[in-house]
Amino acid sequence: MTSSELWSRATADRYDAEETEAFSAAVLGPTLAFLAELAGDGRALEFAIGTGRVGIPLRERGVPVEGIELSEHMAAVLRRKIDEDTLPVVIGDMATTVVPGEFTLVYLVYNTITNLLTQDEQVECFRNAARHLEPGGRFVIELGVPPLRFLPPGQVAVPFDVSEQHLGFDTFDLVEQILVSHHFSRDDDGRYRRDNSRHRYAWPAELDLMARIAGLELERRVADWDEAPFTRDSAKHISVWRKPV
Repeated sequence: MTSSELWSRATADRYDAEETEAFSAAVLGPTLAFLAELAGDGRALEFAIGTGRVGIPLRERGVPVEGIELSEHMAAVLRRKIDEDTLPVVIGDMATTVVPGEFTLVYLVYNTITNLLTQDEQVECFRNAARHLEPGGRFVIELGVPPLRFLPPGQVAVPFDVSEQHLGFDTFDLVEQILVSHHFSRDDDGRYRRDNSRHRYAWPAELDLMARIAGLELERRVADWDEAPFTRDSAKHISVWRKPV
């Protein structure tokens, strides 16, 4: 077991309803096109597959997909949508769990590598991806760029959403490289529900070093699934590392 925090049954059951934007065609369309092109005629493995937001529609596009998921509750939500024979999922952590066979694509989306709370575990995640890839295969990560430039001296919090239904902000421990994401969500009865989760943020250059340790080479880095150029002002990146032939 890694240091990742587990999703509860209640959180898993409301996850899809609270992430409606992430399920939209505007978000999923470019994501699926990007991943399907890299998978080609091979198999894809999704680390932290969750409720199947990406894995299920990618499978529906004809890409054979398998998944690894730490939370049995998240996997149970996925299983309501698609059967085990069509999309197999192994319960386990993405740093050490191994599934049979080789894949042309291993991918990890939506900042999920930050659920691993130590640098050693994140390195092991890269090694695990390399372990599953066939020669020439790719490992893809979607990850936000830490917004530390928005922190003036003495400030430790950065808001990321202020709306009628949700207040969200991140607090940063700059020594341990840990952020805590705080959420105040308004329920139907008008009350606010508070949730928080811990994450270990990492810079693109740090991920490149992890990839080198795992024997992978950076192939490209873009700012989004639509392949816009990655610049110093980009809020996130999609990075692709390749296992040498």
